[in-house]
Amino acid sequence: MKIAIMGAMSEEVAPILEALGNYNTVEYAGNKYYEATYKGVDVVVAYSKIGKVFSTLTATTMIEHFGCDRLLFSGVAGAINPELKVGDLIIATKLAQHDLDITAFGHPHGYVPEGAVFVDADRSLIETGKKVATSLGKSVKEGVIATGDQFVADEERKNWIAATFNADALEMEGASVAVVCNALGVPFFILRAISDAADMDASFSFDAFLETSAIESAQFVMQMVDEIVGQ
Repeated sequence: MKIAIMGAMSEEVAPILEALGNYNTVEYAGNKYYEATYKGVDVVVAYSKIGKVFSTLTATTMIEHFGCDRLLFSGVAGAINPELKVGDLIIATKLAQHDLDITAFGHPHGYVPEGAVFVDADRSLIETGKKVATSLGKSVKEGVIATGDQFVADEERKNWIAATFNADALEMEGASVAVVCNALGVPFFILRAISDAADMDASFSFDAFLETSAIESAQFVMQMVDEIVGQ
């Protein structure tokens, strides 16, 4: 077993590296990867940098170059479901690319030929996540996460994404990581802590809540690793 743990920003993986303690830094393909052994299991940690291209590169590298056989993603997201508040946790059941648009050719938003609008996350890892949530006494929502290469602060655009994809949260990496893992047959789990709520000005609130939300997500993912190692 070799577990990949990904984030998009340094703030999202810093709490994980702190929990691991000792690790070896490897530079590869323009990024840094942190290798560690945690409770007898090999772990590789990396932050991809923001966006679908960088997250695709990093996820592929962790699987193909470092040989990881499951992937956990920890990070933050903006809520578009009004039930989600800052600090809440959401587990992705499926993910879509909200900015992928070839509707001019008669296809739905988010679809490419020989592909699909949504990629489903691994059900077994989702169940593990729910078990961890119960053990921690946390309420965690399962829902649809929409990914795109924009930081969406416009309320009209948020409402369109929510309606079009029945989405609960927005971010910039999850669906591209899902596509990679699905194509390469690697189970994946994506957890996001809400950093800005649907009724807030995202451009104002993001920096204020990034660090605390990232820590919340990272702590949960480390409990996930504990549960996986113990299985």
